[in-house]
Amino acid sequence: MYRFDLNGFPKKNLVQELINEFLPPSSYSVTPDGAEEGDRLIPVASADGGSLDEIKREVFDALKRETGDAPAWGILTGVRPVKLCGELLARTGSAEEVRRILCGPYRLSENKADLLLRIYGYQQRVCGEAPADSAAVYLGIPFCPTRCLYCSFASNQVKHPVIEEYLTALKHEVGAVGAAMRESGWTTESLYFGGGTPTTLTASELDDLIGTLEKAFDLSALKEFTVEAGRPDTIDREKLRVLKDHGVGRISINPQSMNQHTLDLIGRSHSPKDIERAFEDALAVGFDSINADIIAGLPEEELSDLLATLEKVISLGADNVTVHSLAVKRASRLIEVDPDYHYKQGKLVQRMVAEAADRLAAEGFVPYYLYRQKHMAGACENTGYCRDDRAGLYNVRIMDEHQSVVAMGAGGISKIYFPAENRLERVPNVTDYRQYIDRIDEMLERKYTGLFSRGIGKEETC
Repeated sequence: MYRFDLNGFPKKNLVQELINEFLPPSSYSVTPDGAEEGDRLIPVASADGGSLDEIKREVFDALKRETGDAPAWGILTGVRPVKLCGELLARTGSAEEVRRILCGPYRLSENKADLLLRIYGYQQRVCGEAPADSAAVYLGIPFCPTRCLYCSFASNQVKHPVIEEYLTALKHEVGAVGAAMRESGWTTESLYFGGGTPTTLTASELDDLIGTLEKAFDLSALKEFTVEAGRPDTIDREKLRVLKDHGVGRISINPQSMNQHTLDLIGRSHSPKDIERAFEDALAVGFDSINADIIAGLPEEELSDLLATLEKVISLGADNVTVHSLAVKRASRLIEVDPDYHYKQGKLVQRMVAEAADRLAAEGFVPYYLYRQKHMAGACENTGYCRDDRAGLYNVRIMDEHQSVVAMGAGGISKIYFPAENRLERVPNVTDYRQYIDRIDEMLERKYTGLFSRGIGKEETC
């Protein structure tokens, strides 16, 4: 048992996020109390008055000596390392100085530092800055046919009458929010339907919902409309035509794996053949861009399984591929099965992520956005790749956090951006779809008070 003496440092959980990248929680304590024979005490001198980064550097260096490991992301545990890279570049004006800071004080590997600089540069070239008075708009459908083993999102399995109740509340929010955006002079740069699985809805429900949104919102400045059609067992050509007819240019078909045994293990109610059919239908309907999500580190998969999945989705026609490193969250069923699963898979997932990057590069894909999560196998990352500059604009904006987000539906988190202070304030909807239905007027009041009464990008005044 390792015991860390943090000298009463009040934000132990922030240090633990770093320790968790080296050690399972069951193998350490952040208090010296209750030490037993054989325990290894690690005093952290900088915890007595030092900054959080100083403490994390001392812990990182100590654990590197103890374990022989050096996580490639160094002391960074936040979700948005590309955002940090951009802020450092704006402050220093020098890519070399940014690389020095990332590899030195932040302890990143040279490979990860170069990756951040490359992605940030690509985002600036292809996407540029968000227009003034613009917002990214999100609409959530918190329903799926089944719940995957690793899932921690708002994903519910319900009968159709419940979905109809939900849509009634959602369309009420859409109408009110669209009117408020028009009145406030906000424009919609990107529109994203997520979940859950939006294509759980019927073709007529999708048609009605998008039609309601088109009447409520001014979409004249819209650059991108994405719909998560992630589960191939929810996709048919009729639904895809409805989406295309309403101007959806980008969809996601998310196999996660092309291995039937894996799909059965994780609770996906479809086959690889269903995935192939979904791609054929999407290509026939004629979307501008198709994304495919795959996951490194799924149960019982080896490197060859991931690479076979990757080869298949490329051959099927995906021009966007997002490689996720499996994250075992508290809300997932997988953590109940094996709380230390992501530690056991760590080295394998690191190889998977590296090999996938090499294979995608050979096929002309470039990394265009990246984010991290807690409890990721191998302390890795999720990276989106694209061909032909078909970067997902919404993905870039929400990770960059220099634009307001207007989110509707259960679990949606709106964010108002104040550019002069470079900060965001969150305005969340409730996550439970039943509470959302019952409290829809409260959700609207939150938006009126937290977003529209203050104005996009306006600064606070005393």
